[in-house]
Amino acid sequence: MAGVRQFDESKALEQAMEVFWQKGFAATSMQELAAATGVQRGSLYNAYGDKETLFLRVFELYRERFLLQIRESLEKPKAPDALRSLFEHLIASMTLPVASPASTRGCLSTKTAVATEDMEEPIRQAIQSLLDGFERILVERLSRMEEGAQLRLPAPEAARLIVTLTRGIVVMERVYRDPKRLRRTADALIDLLVDTPARARG
Repeated sequence: MAGVRQFDESKALEQAMEVFWQKGFAATSMQELAAATGVQRGSLYNAYGDKETLFLRVFELYRERFLLQIRESLEKPKAPDALRSLFEHLIASMTLPVASPASTRGCLSTKTAVATEDMEEPIRQAIQSLLDGFERILVERLSRMEEGAQLRLPAPEAARLIVTLTRGIVVMERVYRDPKRLRRTADALIDLLVDTPARARG
């Protein structure tokens, strides 16, 4: 059973998040987490019970922050600009260097999903909750199109397509390490999804 925290939990969770984000859940050991947080391994076990529980607490913090940033990135009044802002935020986040300039941070949720064999149900549910929240925010924004602009798909279908593409560009970033390529892909999707008066006149 988890015990009382004898350390600064908010600081420890931030430090643990960086380790999980860099290495992924499966490849991270409790010893590495103890070294990164400055908290003895026994104290981590006492506080959280096991690595999975600690990860789920970290992921809860990550999910809250991720969805807030998604909502903020979509606040621009015109849908194409809002979607470009969204992709720019996601691409900037996943291409941050870690450990060395040759290594980038990627996406914690996607890295966990693809790199964890026999994923435990609580972890799968946590990732699904993040993706479902992402999709709901997109549906809300895409349901408020500016005058003259038209979405070529129903908002739920467009939102699901966007979420799916964001998972794919994480993989493409790992392979190509080319943010410009990712932006071109995002722009192509936006052009396919949103019809604007300017494009109609053209």
